[in-house]
Amino acid sequence: MELGNVKSTLQANLITILIISVYKFLENTWKSGGINPGDFLLLHSDLKSIYRYAKRSKTEIGPEDVLDSLLTYLGPQGTLMLPVFNFEYCNGRPFSMLTTTSQMGALSEAGRLHPDAVRTGHPIYSFVVIGNKSQSFQGLENYSGYGHDSPFALLKNMNGKIGVLNLPDQKSMTFYHYVEESCKVDYRYHKEFIGWYEFMNGMQCEKAFSIFVRDLERGVKTDVNRMGEYLWEKKIYSGSKYGVGVGFRSAPAKEVFDMVSNMILNGKALDYLYSVH
Repeated sequence: MELGNVKSTLQANLITILIISVYKFLENTWKSGGINPGDFLLLHSDLKSIYRYAKRSKTEIGPEDVLDSLLTYLGPQGTLMLPVFNFEYCNGRPFSMLTTTSQMGALSEAGRLHPDAVRTGHPIYSFVVIGNKSQSFQGLENYSGYGHDSPFALLKNMNGKIGVLNLPDQKSMTFYHYVEESCKVDYRYHKEFIGWYEFMNGMQCEKAFSIFVRDLERGVKTDVNRMGEYLWEKKIYSGSKYGVGVGFRSAPAKEVFDMVSNMILNGKALDYLYSVH
């Protein structure tokens, strides 16, 4: 074998070893963060910490690689749900089930483009679902973003888990708002948005949807990081805190719901879920 071919083969083998190493690291990340094969996982993510690890390992990976790692780890009985939120509908922009992109990062956009992804129909708080339970979300078109028939509710009722990668609660735990709507808190209210809407089959019409928004006139500000610390204190979260390693953690949705609803019902939402400015 010529020297050039030997070098090429060695380089190819080294690249393969490095990629396998990163995939093993990702597998260990999901496992140590409390995720098991067969789980139903909602994941909020920022991939920068994963990219930094890959760079230190002298290899490059993209969002599709992370998505592949997650789906492989969850396995055929598992389900992955990713937020593909887009807030332009609030500003009068049309929404398309076919083409409206995610504003929630590269992994969520990779999920949106996955051939097996099922997209839910709320134009602002839309999700894609891939895997075993995805057909339960086919045709889901909840009027309220955090309502009793929303993907948040199905996640809880299906014993799903909420995963967060490299984000604080303040920038990830939208599930808290689902609990707030369920408990009918008085510092939020339903606000309707009407806009032009395109269905998956290409049909279009004007449609109305709601979000349970904070009361700006009262100076209400979402302020939930203290709630996250409380979940760590009560051992609801598993894994690593934001800023530690790659910062991946998870929690059972039902347990989060119970802890947050108890906080609300006990009159402690102020300073744990919101502040007033």
